[in-house]
Amino acid sequence: MHDNDANQFCRRTRREFLWEAGAGFGALGLTGLMHNNPLLANDPPKGITKFINPMAPKKPMIPAKAKAVIFLFMYGGPSQVDTFDEKPKLKELDGKTIDVKTFGRGGHKNKGRVVGPKYAFKNYGKCGKRVSDLFPHVGSCVDDIAFLHSMYAESPIHGSGLLMMNSGRLLSGSPCLGSWVTYGLGSVNENLPGFVVMLDNSGGPISGPKNWSSGYMPAAYQGVQIRADKTPIHDLAMPEGTTREQQRDLLDRLKEKNQQHLATRADNSELVARIASYELAFKMQEHAPEAVDFSKEDEETKKLYGIDEKRTEDFGRKCLLARRLVERGVRFIQIYSGGNHNDHNWDAHGDLVKNHNLHAGNTDKPIAGLIKDLKRKGLLDSTIIIWSGEFGRQPTAEYAQGTGRDHNAYGFTSWMAGGGIRGGVSVGTTDELGNFAVDDRFHVKNLHATVLQQMGLDPNKLTYFYGGLDQKLVGVEGAEPIKQII
Repeated sequence: MHDNDANQFCRRTRREFLWEAGAGFGALGLTGLMHNNPLLANDPPKGITKFINPMAPKKPMIPAKAKAVIFLFMYGGPSQVDTFDEKPKLKELDGKTIDVKTFGRGGHKNKGRVVGPKYAFKNYGKCGKRVSDLFPHVGSCVDDIAFLHSMYAESPIHGSGLLMMNSGRLLSGSPCLGSWVTYGLGSVNENLPGFVVMLDNSGGPISGPKNWSSGYMPAAYQGVQIRADKTPIHDLAMPEGTTREQQRDLLDRLKEKNQQHLATRADNSELVARIASYELAFKMQEHAPEAVDFSKEDEETKKLYGIDEKRTEDFGRKCLLARRLVERGVRFIQIYSGGNHNDHNWDAHGDLVKNHNLHAGNTDKPIAGLIKDLKRKGLLDSTIIIWSGEFGRQPTAEYAQGTGRDHNAYGFTSWMAGGGIRGGVSVGTTDELGNFAVDDRFHVKNLHATVLQQMGLDPNKLTYFYGGLDQKLVGVEGAEPIKQII
């Protein structure tokens, strides 16, 4: 609508008037707008002058068991049958071509050459969970872990598989799990982001920011990328020669102008987020460097995460930073193992042994260190840890030669720990080849529902009105939490 259109109001047709007025339902539309827009939640829409932080803390909808989530994302698709889902039958059939239906990036197939497990499995913990030699350190923590062996999703393609695991949708444009958590609960720390993302040192996953996007929600709920080094966020430092007082004056003037602009555009979530981001950035200049300063961490703690070893230093620093962020009230932290570059992720199409040795070796000790450190500090009970890729891998080889496996979204393993999750349990099963989830099958949305419930959010009542529907992370049809592990 142009600025001078208001003067032409009386010249409009009846159809145009009804379209703009909503045929008398304008008040209902405004109700929905105020419900979804944090800026309007507490104030009437006329003459907006007060800025309301969209990340202000909110009360849980239901009793909460957890306060924070750390999502360890193994980008590329780890092989479930070589890590946590032992299948003795594969040993018997190793090298044989059998009739088996698979669906991966190579399409639908009815035959395949079986690749036997490349690692030995051992019993760990009081529960006796069998874990492969790839994860001896995680194996020492199995009594705190719930293994989900019957996960499934729709897509065996990285891009859509990543979006499904992150947002519950195959297509981009929807809020991710971290955005739903921060939308529902806000943040208890005004000086740090509520939702943080740490990428692999080789780069981000395919589709990049779409995986931590707030989608149709206000941009304030999207993930903020930080680094576990001396410069956690680029371009955060003040310009040379500028004092903090000068910068505060500048931001106050900018905020005044932005709020004047916003007063005539009440539903501009991008502008709301921009105002909030300026204020947050100003606070982060002072507080973010302290969060990533490990100088006060003792040597024992650094060794626990593997920071003293070249191989595990990078992922170890990220896991230690995740614990420090949880201590400082950050709601949701996602850490990626694997970047979108050649063999720098878990996508083992060729040499599975070389691939998985590399990535498991980089992450095993830091992950176990994170669990043990949270536990000894009394934080594991209130912090959910998720370990998962976007899918798993097939029991058969992709190529005529070699040990590589194609993608498999029909049966794979994820695991959870902490935040009211039962430890020392394994639920669900795949078939004898580890190909299809067969018993107690759990869709990605069931995992999402479990996280929301533990965080104090009803997965079937947490909604955001968009596109004519009360949208939910778990879909308009809803999904139930995985009760066996709660």
